[in-house]
Amino acid sequence: MATPRAFLIRHGETEWSLSGKHTGVTDIPLTANGEKRVKATGRALVGDDRLIVPKQIAHIYVSPRKRAQRTFELLNFGVSDPLPWKVHGDKLPEPSHVCGARVEVTEDIREWDYGDYEGITTPEIQKIREKQGLTGKWDIWRDGCPGGESPEDVTRRVDRLIKEIREKWHAPVTGKPKSENLPPADVLLIAHGHILRAFAMRWVNKALQDGPAFLLEAGGVGTLSYEHHNIEEPAILLGGAFVVSPEVPK
Repeated sequence: MATPRAFLIRHGETEWSLSGKHTGVTDIPLTANGEKRVKATGRALVGDDRLIVPKQIAHIYVSPRKRAQRTFELLNFGVSDPLPWKVHGDKLPEPSHVCGARVEVTEDIREWDYGDYEGITTPEIQKIREKQGLTGKWDIWRDGCPGGESPEDVTRRVDRLIKEIREKWHAPVTGKPKSENLPPADVLLIAHGHILRAFAMRWVNKALQDGPAFLLEAGGVGTLSYEHHNIEEPAILLGGAFVVSPEVPK
C-alpha cells in the first residue's frame, strides 16, 4: 500500500546557527563547512537507491531565505525545470537521477519571525526579559517573540501548508495498491530549525505550546508520514530505510 512522506530538511550551517543567534529574516550564507556537509548529505541520502528518491517527489517547497535555497541547490536533486531564483553559488555536476517535481518558494515555510529577538542568543533574550520585569524562563513555543510571531501566528501558516500537502499530494495516493500506476507523492520542504519543528508538531496535531522534545540539526533531514497507510493517522517516522529494488529470482 502506498504511504507518501514529507521530508523536512533544515538549511546547512551558518555563522549564526553556530553561535546560537536567532536567524529569521536576516539573509546570511552557509559556511564553507555547511556547504560541504550538505553536499555529503545529498550524496548519502538522495538517489534512486537512497532514502529520498527524486523520481518519487511530487512537489518541493523552499523558504524565501537564500540559506535554504542554497541548501537545496547543494543537495543536487536534478530537477528538470529552472529554479525560481538566481543560483546562489557554483552549479554542481548533473546527477545521474532526475526529478520532475516543481520547486515553489513559499512564505508559509519561512523561519519563525523573531521580531525583537532577531540576531541575539537565548541567554541574551533572557537578560532582556529580566530587565523588563518578565520572570521565568523564556520559551518561544509558549511566549513567541515581541515584534514578531506568536505560536498562534506560526500555527496558522503551518496548518495551511499541511492542509495543502495532504489534499493536493498525499490524499490521492494514500492507501492505494503500489501495483497501480500511481503518480509521485512524496513532498520535500527545505527551511529552518524552528519552523520545521513546528511543522512536525502540527503534522501530528500537537499544540506548539507543548514544546517539541526533538531536535533538527543544521543540514539535518526528518521524515513525516502516516501510520497504517491512513491519512487520518499522521506520524513522525523516526527511521526510514533506503529504497532498493527487490531481487528477481533467477
